[in-house]
Amino acid sequence: MDSTLPAVAEELLQEIKKAFRETSHVPDDLLLGLKFIFGPSAVPALDLVDQCSVTRLSSPSGRTVYQVLGSSGKLYTCYSSCHFCTCPAFGFSVLQKSESLLCKHILAVYLSQAMGACQELTVSEEQLTSILLAEEEDEG
Repeated sequence: MDSTLPAVAEELLQEIKKAFRETSHVPDDLLLGLKFIFGPSAVPALDLVDQCSVTRLSSPSGRTVYQVLGSSGKLYTCYSSCHFCTCPAFGFSVLQKSESLLCKHILAVYLSQAMGACQELTVSEEQLTSILLAEEEDEG
């Protein structure tokens, strides 16, 4: 996880990755830690991972973004390098109110990385640019 999350969150995600690699499941104590650190985002994020809702898009130049199919059926673009999501909850709960470290979509990205549950899709530079510009138009 190459982001700027607090050290305790980074460590928890690394422990989840290690445990999942060794046993193919996440132990209860780590699930409790996930709930403690990430609060109400934890369970919905795990649901998104279970539903294979996270897709890593990569282009030939090496640029990557993630798309998460939200529970509402809307596709959100997430940037793991700066833990940013285009969903309204991120803008409100994370940026404006500082109530959460991140939204369920970004947490689902980190969890799917840790558990090897990301779908992979290679797109052209033009396709990736189009995806990014479409997000910009939605926000503007």
